Amino acid sequence: MRKSDLINQISEKTGIPKVDVLVTLETMFKEVKESLANGQNIYIRGFGSFITKKRAAKIGRNIKKNIAVEIPEHFIPAFKPAKEFVNDVKSKRK
Repeated sequence: MRKSDLINQISEKTGIPKVDVLVTLETMFKEVKESLANGQNIYIRGFGSFITKKRAAKIGRNIKKNIAVEIPEHFIPAFKPAKEFVNDVKSKRK
């Protein structure tokens, strides 16, 4: 499913115009990105958590030049689904 498919389904089920659904969805994505960039996690009860995970510094290798490259510690976004969400997916996929 793509974003446009999601927008169409939400619009059909709720009766809200597609433009309003698009604006709402884009605003939600923007807020999630900004919150994670500022170090704030987002917890949505029954759905899951958008969190940042810390990756430790490590030594990588540039294969083309055959030299070691230091990769500094950094944070990456991650999603951890809630138990209810996981159970719903498991029960409906059988």
